[in-house]
Amino acid sequence: MSLLKSITTFGGFTLISRFTGFARDMVIANFLGAGMVSDAFFVSFKLPNLFRSLFAEGAFTAAFVPMLSGKLVSEGKDKAVLFASRAISVLAFFLLLFVILMEFLMPWVVEVLAPGFAGDEGKIELATNLCRITFPFLLFISIVSFQSGILNSLNKFAAPACAPIILNFTVISAAFLLGNIGPTRAHGLACGITLAGILEIFWLRYFIRKQGITIKPQYHIASLLKLEDIKTLFRRIAPGVLGAGVYQINMVVDTILVSLVGTGAISWLYYANRLQQLPLGVVGAAISVALLPILSKALKNANQTEAERTQDKAVEYGALLSIPAAVALIVLAHPIINILFERGRFTAQDSYLTSLAVAAYSLGLPAYVLVKALTPNFFARGDTKTPVKYSIVVLVTNLVCSLILMRPLGHLGIALATSIAAYVSLYQYIHGLKKRRHWQFSRSLTIQLGKIIFCSFLMGGILSLLQYGIFKAGIQWLNYHLLVKTAILGGLGILGVASFLIFAKLTGALNISDLLKLIKRRGKSNAAS
Repeated sequence: MSLLKSITTFGGFTLISRFTGFARDMVIANFLGAGMVSDAFFVSFKLPNLFRSLFAEGAFTAAFVPMLSGKLVSEGKDKAVLFASRAISVLAFFLLLFVILMEFLMPWVVEVLAPGFAGDEGKIELATNLCRITFPFLLFISIVSFQSGILNSLNKFAAPACAPIILNFTVISAAFLLGNIGPTRAHGLACGITLAGILEIFWLRYFIRKQGITIKPQYHIASLLKLEDIKTLFRRIAPGVLGAGVYQINMVVDTILVSLVGTGAISWLYYANRLQQLPLGVVGAAISVALLPILSKALKNANQTEAERTQDKAVEYGALLSIPAAVALIVLAHPIINILFERGRFTAQDSYLTSLAVAAYSLGLPAYVLVKALTPNFFARGDTKTPVKYSIVVLVTNLVCSLILMRPLGHLGIALATSIAAYVSLYQYIHGLKKRRHWQFSRSLTIQLGKIIFCSFLMGGILSLLQYGIFKAGIQWLNYHLLVKTAILGGLGILGVASFLIFAKLTGALNISDLLKLIKRRGKSNAAS
């Protein structure tokens, strides 16, 4: 499967999951708004997802997928499956112990994660109770990430990309069906999160069995830890805990600091980050997931030329999709937030403050996407230590900039600090790959990026002029009915995309014929299946 086809397969299903995620967030915003209960709930949601990124989708996947891909090529399917069974058994055992320990330590964990909660009576206790409900999700979703790694190594991307849809629909259902089971509606939502993790395991188990693979748990953990391939796996996981999870670590730093800003600030940043996650998750995650097994196999076959060509394409696709998306989000931040969330307990003031954070986060979006495109180049070579060094610099940058900017700018300063840290991270990856002669920007790629940036700014200018023209005409469209607002925003979006495609075609930044060929090939393959 080609890189572009893998990206579009994973990205297409991820796009669907992101839209259902917006539906989930709209329900949450309507029921919880932006206040004490929502702040406590979002901390409980972030906590297992932090460790999920560090131990599962980040460090574990980065170490596991290249090793499994290599074993599939060199040792065959049976030995690769045996290695997978051993790896998940060890991971699940230690994660179970970790979850039990965290359940006991949760009051102190919440105080560290959100020190600003201490100023509101009952907020620490509420967050602690919610975190205890959601934290088992870590164990379940880590198993899901392991199952996804197996399918990705076999170039099966659709089922793993669909798994988050289960979470979204389960949480939405829980809001309506379980909303009254506890002291607050947040308790029902928290139960929905943990239940979703169990459902996702059964979902992917079905598709793994369709590939003729049966994962058999191994119970002699002490013996497994003595095996050389398990030792190698966990040697690579250990440094990757920081290297692959730098984005989530930055989010935790944001959470700690923004809890000191005031009530509602955590919620504003959460909703803003969720909007940024649409292009980041669809584009960045799709490229990273699709690129890792392809690079791993190319390097396993000692095909450096193919590896460099694949990396060039990954960077080009990442820039082509993320830079115009970032510009559009900055220009249209307020109307998007207004339409998505401004109802129920989510006020106009919440909408405005959230839109400021969207613009600030969006400045760093292209950098984060390109980092996701470059990170697999290290992991595919078994190098998980170098990203750790980079992440330390990024964490320090984020912390220092947040402390400097949060006093004058509040939650907006924290979002800006995250974007600044993203560009520091990008510089390190580009410089590090060039220094090791693994990859570097070619002249043609640099010219291509320049064209993409130019076209994106032209598109942003057109969107700004259109909004200004609507405003000068006296049309206060954000006060209209939801359907009318959505239609106008949709029209602006279509015009923005059309203008970018026209400029990209004229400048040569986008080869339309390549995309049409891909769509035609996908149509034939779908018809054949």
